[in-house]
Amino acid sequence: MTERRRHGRRGWSGRHWDGSAPPWWPQGEPWPPHNREAWRELRRRFMSRMLGLALVALAVMALLGGLVVWAFSQVLHTSGATIVAAIVVLVVLLLFARGLVRGLRGSAGPIGDLMVAASRVETGDYTARVRESGPSDVRRLARAFNAMSSRLEADADERRQLLADVSHELRTPLSVIQGNVEGILDGLYPADRAHLEPILDEIGLLERLVDDLRTISLAETGGLRLHREPTEVGELLNEVVAAFETRAEAAGIALRDDVTPGIPTLDLDPTRMRQVLGNLVTNALRVTPRGGEIVLAAAPQGEAVRIEVRDTGPGMAADVLPHVFDRFYRAGDSTGSGLGLPIARSLVEVHGGAIGVLAPDGGGTIIRIDLPI
Repeated sequence: MTERRRHGRRGWSGRHWDGSAPPWWPQGEPWPPHNREAWRELRRRFMSRMLGLALVALAVMALLGGLVVWAFSQVLHTSGATIVAAIVVLVVLLLFARGLVRGLRGSAGPIGDLMVAASRVETGDYTARVRESGPSDVRRLARAFNAMSSRLEADADERRQLLADVSHELRTPLSVIQGNVEGILDGLYPADRAHLEPILDEIGLLERLVDDLRTISLAETGGLRLHREPTEVGELLNEVVAAFETRAEAAGIALRDDVTPGIPTLDLDPTRMRQVLGNLVTNALRVTPRGGEIVLAAAPQGEAVRIEVRDTGPGMAADVLPHVFDRFYRAGDSTGSGLGLPIARSLVEVHGGAIGVLAPDGGGTIIRIDLPI
């Protein structure tokens, strides 16, 4: 059975709905939608209005037909005054019918535009938009269609950009691997440690890139599983500091934690949160000069626990801040993959938290995470 048949008319419409999403529903979006009752009410109102207009149109046509017959009979059998009255009534009804037809055309026209635009979207033209006109329900439908097509267009652009970015990121390590392997096979390089280690390093880079992309994809589509458990925030920060302590000492950077007493235990995935903090500390180590300091701080903040990673690096420019969580975005001479902060944001949001970045006037950068209690 084809996908279209399984999810077609008998799969999700009206009486035969089996709980599955229709084929046009965006992938990763919850079905049914959270405001399903509002959708149903909008559909009921629209169909009731169309049915009412159709019944009124039929009634007016029947009445007009009867009045035309009556008017002609009056012309043949009655006086002039009666004839004038019949003509006036007929003219009034004709004007009413004209207004009714114009009202129907006012609804049918926008719906026809929607049908044409929907056909364009079906062929992959996500630039299709419709003018918001007609009755209020039709305008709401047009507004929802425009929002949908805008979202589809943005998603398509993001996918194309992602493919271009991934291709760019893969090209460099693959070129290094290919060049070294070909050199060894051609006898230009010996198959020794000095020439095999760069190949292994580039393979490790490819493996990390694939893992990072998979993590982002699972987090953004709701497929990432969290293994939550009661976690002490202070212990979590201590573990991260211990993991990077040797690297920080080698770089001449002071790395410490600053945990306010009384922080409640949080229900979170400690492995994923260590990954978040590890990405943030890695970025901080990359930009903090020798003699600088990196602090992992935690304190209660209302109904949340606030975790901050502060460094004494050069800070971020104002034009960089809006893009720091974009995938593959790198500012200046950054040597990272451009996935550390996007992964951090995805994992924090999966936990129901929020993440942001601050650039104080005195220099340095603060990455702030708020996790709900």
